[in-house]
Amino acid sequence: MKKIKRLFSWTLKSRVRAIIFVLLIFGLGFVVYKSRVDSTGSPQYQTAIVEKATIVSTVSASGQAILANNIPVTTQTAGLVEKVYVKDGDKVVKGQRIATTVQNSDAQRASSQAYVNYISAKNSLASAQNNLYTLDAQMWSANQKFENDAVARGLDPSDPSYIQENDAWLAAEATYKNQQNVISQAQLSLNNAWLSYQSTSPNITSPTSGVIASISVADGMVLSGVNSSTSGSSSTQIAVIQTEGNPIISLNVSEIDIPNIETGQKATVTFDSISNKTFTGKVVSVNKIGSVSSGVTNYPVMVTLDTASPEILPNMSASANIIIATKDNVLLVPSSAIQTQQGEDVVRVLNNGVIENVIVVAGLSSDTQIEIVRGLSEGQMVVTGSVSTATGQSSSSSIFSRGIGGAGGTRTFTGGGR
Repeated sequence: MKKIKRLFSWTLKSRVRAIIFVLLIFGLGFVVYKSRVDSTGSPQYQTAIVEKATIVSTVSASGQAILANNIPVTTQTAGLVEKVYVKDGDKVVKGQRIATTVQNSDAQRASSQAYVNYISAKNSLASAQNNLYTLDAQMWSANQKFENDAVARGLDPSDPSYIQENDAWLAAEATYKNQQNVISQAQLSLNNAWLSYQSTSPNITSPTSGVIASISVADGMVLSGVNSSTSGSSSTQIAVIQTEGNPIISLNVSEIDIPNIETGQKATVTFDSISNKTFTGKVVSVNKIGSVSSGVTNYPVMVTLDTASPEILPNMSASANIIIATKDNVLLVPSSAIQTQQGEDVVRVLNNGVIENVIVVAGLSSDTQIEIVRGLSEGQMVVTGSVSTATGQSSSSSIFSRGIGGAGGTRTFTGGGR
């Protein structure tokens, strides 16, 4: 304290020192005042330039790969694997033998019964086809009788002979056409009987052409496909056939976005387990019936990829962006530049250091940008948010709430507003 008094007394003894001291006090006060004014005074704004560019509007959805070109090779037989004839990577054709088995007694009975059913179905088809020939002859016989008698004699359609012969022809024709349906049903029964026999046969064959993968059996392995106590059966997968078709992705789309989805739209797809790769595809199916789970409605959308990849496996989690619209050479601003005031879209424009509210008409939107149909011109500077000089944190307000970014980048401006 004494030192301060001596310094003060020493300063007052000289006029020059007193003036310098006063100036220092005023300068320090001004610096403190200025810093406080800057921290609570004029706000800082983040800005962007209105530019012309291309905008792509997308709908995001998630799902999984439901078909990755993998067809399972299964069997319902039981017993000992006698011989496996293929290995992973081998090319096979439809019907080619994959493995043979030595069946146990239950499997032998099931296979024998399946073969009996197949022969019975084959005979039923042959019988139905033979009956078709008989009915065909009867139909044309009735037709000729009608033509050569009732028509040739010029009978009136109300004449009993005319009516009888005409009805006989029409009835024969109907019986012939019905027999064609009987043949179709017999053919389906034969196909089912053959598939059932194949599934219980001691010879396991390829269901389609492709490349063998994921072999899960070996010579001497035991298969248990038939359950004699319940007369039922279960399938055992022994391999997978990889085909040349492209993978299909099943996506769940929300009820808000589904009206915008149509077949043929392009999409980009990524997988959680495949990093740094993006696949392209197109929408091939849109299910607008949907399903409700836990109060949330989703609509299945199928996307077929443009190319196949061995990395894509069934049930892999996938994310997709479906492109619903694209516009070229349009005016764009960041999504955060648009606000709503009294039901109208408003953009804050910076003109000569002054903020001015401008009513605009917004168009297409992407994740980060909005198309401006009317209200702005290329090159104008718009405000996208403000920065608190006290905390250094930025804030923005947008009716779209899709983040800050877009045309012209982001700048910071300090100034007044109105």
